[in-house]
Amino acid sequence: MSTGFEKKKRKTKTSFAASVDSFDITSKFQEYFTELKDPRVERTRYHLLTDIITIAILAVIAGAQGWEDIEEYGFNKQEWLKTFLELPFGIPSPDTFRRVFEKINPKEFEQCFRLWVQSLVEKLGVEVVAIDGKVLKSSYDRKSQLKALHMVSAWSTEHRLVLGQRKVSAKSNEITAIPALLEILDLSGCIITIDAFVFTKID
Repeated sequence: MSTGFEKKKRKTKTSFAASVDSFDITSKFQEYFTELKDPRVERTRYHLLTDIITIAILAVIAGAQGWEDIEEYGFNKQEWLKTFLELPFGIPSPDTFRRVFEKINPKEFEQCFRLWVQSLVEKLGVEVVAIDGKVLKSSYDRKSQLKALHMVSAWSTEHRLVLGQRKVSAKSNEITAIPALLEILDLSGCIITIDAFVFTKID
């Protein structure tokens, strides 16, 4: 069992707009992943792909750090998940989650995920987006002589939500990665900040 779901009580301010219906967001979540191709052989599809994807993403948002954590989240939230997922054979096993995510097309998944995040941007009324670059901890592979993974993220400050990410090329820097990140996001009307600089609203 991985060490996800550390049970710590944190005092955080809830900044989501009162008009946002969380059930509406989660119940329609799987609609954004209908275009994702199922990589499994048809006779082995006991669980719906949209159910697997939905549970996995919601679990990671809740703090899951491994396949066993995702399964545990599914069991803990099963009654709630059944209100908008079919779950014909209950909660998938950790191996099922792992095998599916090893085989799905990452670019297709990214596109579907981006559409869902964009819907959140519209529903939540995001106003300020911070662009920040970070080096992922423990991503350096000394044995293979691979440099640490450097990512640029667009972050909704008032909702504590990552809107998108882009990998910084090993032969480039954040300056070239930022325009590529902004290009995939519809941030019309938002104020974009980068470190200490503040940019005017995007028309």
